[in-house]
Amino acid sequence: MTDLNTDVRYIKGIGEKKAQALSKLGVFSLRDLVSFFPRKYEDRSTVKPIALTCEGESVCIEAMVADTPRLTRVRRGLELVKLRAVDESGSVDITFFNQPYAKDNLHRGESYVFFGKIEVNGVRRSLINPVYEKADGTGRVTGRIIPVYRVCAGLNQRTMLQAVRQGLDACLEQLPDVLPHEVRERCQLAQTGYAFENIHFPADFEALELARRRLIFEELFVLACALGRMRGERTREQGIRMTGSDLSRFWAALPFSPTGAQRRAVEQAMADMDSGAVMNRLVQGDVGSGKTLVAAALIWHCAANGYMSAFMAPTEILAEQHYHTLTELLGPLGLRIGKLTGSMTAKEKRQVKETLKAGQLDLIIGTHALFSQDVEYERLALVVTDEQHRFGVGQRSALIGKGQKPHVLVMSATPIPRTLALIIYGDLDVSVIDELPPGRQKVDTFAVNESYRQRLNTFIRKQVKEGRQVFVVCPMVEENEELAVKLKSAQEHAAELSETFPDLRVGCIHGKLKAKDKDAIMAAMVAGEIDILVATTVIEVGVDVPNAALIIVENAERFGLSQLHQLRGRVGRGQHKSYCVLVSDNDGEENKARLSIMTKTNDGFKISEEDLRLRGPGDFFGSRQHGLPEMHVADLGADVNVLQKAQQEANLLLASDPALSLPEHAALRESVDRLLRVNADSFN
Repeated sequence: MTDLNTDVRYIKGIGEKKAQALSKLGVFSLRDLVSFFPRKYEDRSTVKPIALTCEGESVCIEAMVADTPRLTRVRRGLELVKLRAVDESGSVDITFFNQPYAKDNLHRGESYVFFGKIEVNGVRRSLINPVYEKADGTGRVTGRIIPVYRVCAGLNQRTMLQAVRQGLDACLEQLPDVLPHEVRERCQLAQTGYAFENIHFPADFEALELARRRLIFEELFVLACALGRMRGERTREQGIRMTGSDLSRFWAALPFSPTGAQRRAVEQAMADMDSGAVMNRLVQGDVGSGKTLVAAALIWHCAANGYMSAFMAPTEILAEQHYHTLTELLGPLGLRIGKLTGSMTAKEKRQVKETLKAGQLDLIIGTHALFSQDVEYERLALVVTDEQHRFGVGQRSALIGKGQKPHVLVMSATPIPRTLALIIYGDLDVSVIDELPPGRQKVDTFAVNESYRQRLNTFIRKQVKEGRQVFVVCPMVEENEELAVKLKSAQEHAAELSETFPDLRVGCIHGKLKAKDKDAIMAAMVAGEIDILVATTVIEVGVDVPNAALIIVENAERFGLSQLHQLRGRVGRGQHKSYCVLVSDNDGEENKARLSIMTKTNDGFKISEEDLRLRGPGDFFGSRQHGLPEMHVADLGADVNVLQKAQQEANLLLASDPALSLPEHAALRESVDRLLRVNADSFN
């Protein structure tokens, strides 16, 4: 008796060899097999007259073989079968490469349905290697909608079709209906068996749409339930209870007035910390929106309650920057502040660790050195991490484990549409800073092509002559001869700029350099010792160079809009008028439209909505480790409306059954547990 956990090798018609190939696609069990959804579909349900077919069109034609198929051996390893087929409207020349059996399968005077891509040469039409079956016996490879699967060595489409058919036949009756009956009724969704049958073998396009809608909703609903349950467990978790602090002294000590958005984020976070539950909050704001001030207010709140805070930055230079900023903000209020980074001497590290252990610091700022095994904390109540996605889950957990369930504040300058943020940041509560502090520079942005190079060089010289500095970003570290498209590489372009501007100081920084070398180059840029810094996207996050007033992005078409916006945030951080120039020779309409968005708005959230619409969610970070479990059928970019509905329904359900413990929710609970188990390292 097979069940959903049965190894695929035991499914009829699969066996050891095919099971081995399927494992490369992540298919191990019967459940994996029936959940391995097609990547696209071919419409072979309608037949066209030959005369009405067009160049490049994949189409079905019904035609009679007009002559006896001829087999020709061109050379060893190349055999051709050629024939001509006709219908009432015209004729088509058909060629099969290395399929000698086609000569005996196709008979003169008999009609077949052929499916393939039409090629037109003058008045002649041709088909290469079409699939076919007898006109009176269609329904296996023609006359219907055919799914197309992702395959690998050892598998082809025919094998996949057969395997999935065998899998569905073995378990269609066993598939549990994960969705509670009332949710399915309210949202008018198809039943499980219908959905799985028609996602793989749709009766028609309407049935396919019903199946997709059901399965997309189910996938997002299970995800929303998993995150909601995690959040519920966190909010029930006892944390360090703070008592309300009077922030008026903190606000009064600031050299500027905070924005309404900053005050709101501080109030939300303080309410969490005063509630007695553990705070897990994301403060999300555009570049320069003042997230560090929010962290400073919470650090002060902790100190006022007799507790200490740890602030973790992804690089040494960012740690230095935060140390400087927070010392300016909190030093005058009497807070004792220390730092701990990898490049400090052994003696300096030892002294800081002793001070920490003795409880003589209110705030420690550093890199991953903060969670070294020999670092001990006294009364740690708040952990702040900058740019969440730069840290692995294990690193954050190691630091959090240093205290007795400390509160966690995550700061991210990557604007993400709120719906997506709820998924990417898992069970974190989200505060959005959607105002820029007064005086923050708007960066004028221009999209140009290579013909502007001379003018661009003149503009670089003008900026440097006025005392400003320039960033130039390239998509690659070094030249790659194998790429079909010529891309600017950081090393090559830095050498070119050194020749163009022999009197200027040109630096180059990229991800292949050692951390200490990168830090040294960035420190030189901050100190004004470099005029033009050529870089890869390693400069995307963080470092403040107030004197930089121009950033040029080469091959701008290679970057996502959110990434371009992050890069643009490297300038406009001082009092100088700043500019961003996007250089691209790609004159495609889509690329022009994308870059045009950058020239029209500086609003990171608008840009991220557009980026999500155009590119999907994967490119926000460039990898999938950021709280995004792999989606089988849903697309977080295209299915945002379904996601919102799924979240609403999940919240409703969890309000009445937070642990999904009711018997009628057993199948859903099992799916949620499986999702959390399989993606344990993905969720933040």
